[in-house]
Order: sequence, then structure tokens, then C-alpha cells
Amino acid sequence: MNNSKIWLSSPHMGGTEQQYIKEAFDANWVAPLGPNVNGLEQDLENYLGNQTHVGALSSGTAAIHLGLILLDVQAGDEVICQSMTFSASANPILYLSATPVFIDSEEQTWNICPVALEQAIQDRIQKGKKPKAIIAVHLYGVPYQIESIREIADKYTIPILEDSAEALGSSYKGQKCGTFGDIGILSFNGNKIITTSGGGAIVTQTAALKEKAIFYATQSRDNAPHYQHSHIGYNYRMSNICAGIGRGQMEVLDKHVALRRQMHDFYVAVFASIEGVEVFSTPNDDYFANYWLSAIIIDENKTKGITRETLRLALESENIESRPLWKPMHLQPIFFNYPYYGKTVAENLFENGLCLPSGSNLTDEDRTRIKKAIHTIFKHQ
Repeated sequence: MNNSKIWLSSPHMGGTEQQYIKEAFDANWVAPLGPNVNGLEQDLENYLGNQTHVGALSSGTAAIHLGLILLDVQAGDEVICQSMTFSASANPILYLSATPVFIDSEEQTWNICPVALEQAIQDRIQKGKKPKAIIAVHLYGVPYQIESIREIADKYTIPILEDSAEALGSSYKGQKCGTFGDIGILSFNGNKIITTSGGGAIVTQTAALKEKAIFYATQSRDNAPHYQHSHIGYNYRMSNICAGIGRGQMEVLDKHVALRRQMHDFYVAVFASIEGVEVFSTPNDDYFANYWLSAIIIDENKTKGITRETLRLALESENIESRPLWKPMHLQPIFFNYPYYGKTVAENLFENGLCLPSGSNLTDEDRTRIKKAIHTIFKHQ
């Protein structure tokens, strides 16, 4: 049997990307603007609906940074951030010399806990520092508790920056993720549902806010015949070449989502008869997850001592990539001394959780190898 590397989540081209790239070369639009950039933004606006306005940027991290700037986060402000996430959700807070306040997860969606969130807001207000924004993340493509988080945000008039980097194609009650926040962000990194090799996007509710984001993303150049700058700017715009890849990828987005969801169903079936392993799934039908990554929780008390690490190393020995869940931000060395509210849900998830190969380009042969490796370690033939 072929023993080539099975990756956690590798890029998956649809076939028409080179057509858009060729058009860019033929027209000499090799720059951070052009028809593909405009076209990708329009494609995303059409896909997300809800009268959204999308600006294509160089990365999802850049989108979070600009989102915080648009929300007027400044040095010394406090920004609430979900602890269980990739560091890119929190790093831009420090770019602005603001202070992150980390929040535990809840067990249903693994996302920001409404109870801990409100406790944090109340405590920060009592300490004389009302948070300036809330960064809520759709972890692994599963929407956070949309209504509960919005209710709390509105109660204390704190805007939400919706980190939908992992959730393009996911939805809640039929509404697409990326459109629930006061500002939303997307990522097109190489391991995401669709990719532009790198890249991301900012999602706003008005055209004026989108234009302001683009202004900052193109070095904040004033409207003058010479180069004049009245604001700090950034080189955050997406190139026309990368946007061409994105345009081709948009044509297969729904197909990629369906294939990722099939991988989730595959793992549900694989682990159905294995005691002590739970496949991370949405709590009810209101949630539609793209299952960007399929993840499991292992209870070693029920698996006769088989742990997250036992399985990870066993898969690694078969040249199959898997990875622990995100290490919570409040446990990271760079963020260790910042405020944290909640219990130990995120910590327990990290200690016992594993992400499994989830790519939309996995083959039947890949699935056979994965299943055999899992059944071997659990001695379940």
C-alpha cells in the first residue's frame, strides 16, 4: 500500500485557478489591485449575502489588525479574546499595544463561553476598564453561540470582531459565518477550506467601512498627485495573482465544504464502536459546520490508557499527520501574564483533543489507511 504522507489539511486546487492567473499575466496585472481582486471581493459578497462588503487582504491576521483599528482599539485599551484559538486571533491586540483578556470555552461548541464572557466584562468594568471589543472565533468551522454572545455584546455596547478564519461555508440558522460580527474576517491560508496561497479578507456592514479598511491596507495614501500620508498605513492588500487563485477556488467552495463534512461523517463511523472517543460535532441543526478540521476528544479512563498522544504518535508512525487542538492562549508563554476568565474547559480540550486528517482531497486509499491505523491502536478490527 502507498505510504506517502497523509496531511492534516493540504491545498486542493479546483482546476480553473490557472485560467485566472493567466489572465492576470496576459494583462500585466501583477500588482495588489486589479480585476481578480475586484472579482474575488464580488464573489465573496455574493456568497456571504446579507449585504456584506468584502475587502481582499494579504492575510486573515491583517484583517484582524485592521478590524481592531476600525473599532478604534488603541494603546492601553482592553480587548476580549477567545482563549482556545490560533495565536493570530490575539497577536494583533499586541500590535496595537492593547491588552488581551482571555475567555474560556464552553463544552458545546468549544468556543467563547457566554458565562465567563459576561463575568469578565463586569469585572473589567468594575476595575475601570470597559473592554473595547470582543474577538469571537468559530473554532474548526463550528459557529460559536451566536445569539448568546450577541446579546451580551449589545447589553454592554461592545462590538464583536468575528474571527471566521476557519469557518467560510459554515452557517447558523441559514446565515453565513463571517456576517454576524460588527466586523468579520476570513482566511485563505494554504490549509483552509479554499486558499489563495496566503491571503484573507475583511467583511464589513457598509461600503464606507470597507473603503476605510482598504485605505489603511494600501499605506493610507491620501488623495493627492504626490505621495502624502496623514495616517499610519499598512501593506495589507491582496495581489491580483493570489486573488486569481481565489476566484478559481470560489468555484469549488461548496464542493470542498461537502467533502470536509464527509470526512467528519467518516470519523463518526470509525469511532462509533470505540468507547471513550467523541467526535466533535455541532450541538443541533441550527448549526451548519464546514468541519474545516475533524477533531476528537479521548477519555483515557475509557480507552484503557490510550491517550491523545498515544494515537498521535501511532498515526505519525504510519506517516499520517494529526495535531493536538489549539493550545489556549492563556497558557502560551507570550500571553501568560494577561487576564483570564473561566474554568478549565479549554485546558481539558487541549490535553485530550486531537485534530485528524480532514482535507477535501483525501482519497479512499487514504481513508483506508487512516481507519486501519486507528483500529490497530484501539485493537478494534
